Amino acid sequence: MAKILLVEDNEMNRNVLLRLLSRRGYQVVFAEDGEAAIDRAMAEKPDLVLMDLSLPKLDGYQATRRLRTIEVGKKIPIIALTAHAMTRDRDKAFEAGCSDFETKPVEFPRLLAKIAAYLGGSQA
Repeated sequence: MAKILLVEDNEMNRNVLLRLLSRRGYQVVFAEDGEAAIDRAMAEKPDLVLMDLSLPKLDGYQATRRLRTIEVGKKIPIIALTAHAMTRDRDKAFEAGCSDFETKPVEFPRLLAKIAAYLGGSQA
């Protein structure tokens, strides 16, 4: 079963994504801020990260940059999730090291397709 680290500080968004991903057969662990995301990534070694970019303590851009400097985070797919849909926000996410970018509100079929593509089409 593929493991996804969901980094989201909004409880409602987190619960919706948790249910959606769990129903699709993914194991989901979560973190509420960027600092916790780094700790969870090191402990859990997820197959993919869904990273909210607007987070407390350490934002998603900074957390992604830090993840890219540690062994577990060097090659892991990181999909940015944000309500900021401007081109500069997208560019900033890619510059930080994100593999992909998805705007909120999340279009679930598109997000699920991206996740499957990064995980080789399988959930297990």
